[in-house]
Amino acid sequence: MEFSKDSKIKLKPDLPDAGLVYYPEFLNRSEADFYFKKFLKDLHWEQHNIKIFGKTIPQPRLTSLYAEDNISYSYSNLTLQPNIFTPELKDLQEKVTQLSGYSFSHCLANLYRNGNDSMGWHSDDEKELGKDPVIASLSFGEVRKFQLKHKFRKELKYDLELQHGSLLIMQGTTQHFYKHQLPKTKKEKSSRINLTFRKIL
Repeated sequence: MEFSKDSKIKLKPDLPDAGLVYYPEFLNRSEADFYFKKFLKDLHWEQHNIKIFGKTIPQPRLTSLYAEDNISYSYSNLTLQPNIFTPELKDLQEKVTQLSGYSFSHCLANLYRNGNDSMGWHSDDEKELGKDPVIASLSFGEVRKFQLKHKFRKELKYDLELQHGSLLIMQGTTQHFYKHQLPKTKKEKSSRINLTFRKIL
C-alpha cells in the first residue's frame, strides 16, 4: 500500500526529560480507514485479567499481541504469547522503522470499545524493553485524549488528542521520567484501536 506523503509533518512537544515526536498525519484518511476496519475485524482481541494493588480485575479494554518471533511479553503480572505479524502489521512496522530509524519486534494492540475503556497511569519500563525503551504508538478510529505526567515534578503535565492515522513516538528517557494514560471519558465515544510497536530484547 502507498503511504501518505504527509508523514514528514511532525510536532515535538517541549517537555523536559522526554523525547516525544508526534506525526498527526502519518497516514491519510483512506489509509487509516482501511487499517482500522481490517484490524477491528481480523486481530485476535481478548480481555485479560490483571493484578493491580493485589486485586484481580478485567482490563478495561481488549488486547492482542503480535510479533515477528514467538517471544512472549509480560506486564502487570500478565504474560502474553504473540501471534505472528499479519501482512498489514508488517507493512506498518516497516513504515515506522523507515521513518524513525528504530526497529521493532512486537506490537501490543489495544481496542478501546467506548469511553468507558481506558489505560491507567503507567510507564513502559519493563526490563525486556531495554534501558531507554522506544514506543511507537499508532492510533485509529475515535480521537481520545492521551496524558503524560512527570514522576517527580508535579507541575509537568501534557495532554495530546491522538488523531485517526497519527503516530506518536516516545523515546529517550521518557519512560524513566513520565507516566502516561488514556483516561475514561463520559463523552460518547466509538471504538479506537492503538498499535504500540516496541522491541523486546
